[in-house]
Amino acid sequence: MKVIAAVDENWAIGKKNELLVSIPADMKFFRTTTTGHVVVMGRKTLESFPNQKPLPNRVNIVMTRDADYQVKGAVVVHSEEELKEALAPYDTDEVFVIGGESIYGQLIDQCDVAYITKIDYAYDADAHFPNLDEKPEWQVADESEEQTYFDLTYTFMRYEKK
Repeated sequence: MKVIAAVDENWAIGKKNELLVSIPADMKFFRTTTTGHVVVMGRKTLESFPNQKPLPNRVNIVMTRDADYQVKGAVVVHSEEELKEALAPYDTDEVFVIGGESIYGQLIDQCDVAYITKIDYAYDADAHFPNLDEKPEWQVADESEEQTYFDLTYTFMRYEKK
């Protein structure tokens, strides 16, 4: 599996169930990278999307502890075991974990590639991604030139598990 996220300099990813910032090039990268693939997310991440609808042109899998939770256009699972069953028909290289904090925490060890947009700014945040720079099993495999969006600078990074 792969994981994809935009993080600030403290590995923060959101506040009050919203992204910290919306950078058009990052949104485009996310869209082009995940379209046609399987995306795995938590319920709160799905509910942060426009109209709380699954992402188009992707197989959407939502993990939640709520046994009664249902959403049209998505597969709902309630445990890692159910997730494993739901993912069985797919090549793991086609699966992207897209958030939020608790789903990243649960599944990061099962991922071998991480696409991280690193934003050179520290936001006030209440949700974080695991800091891959502090995990010895992860290494930077590729890094873009520094990009800018108004006064923000950011870099597209690809990490791989050793």
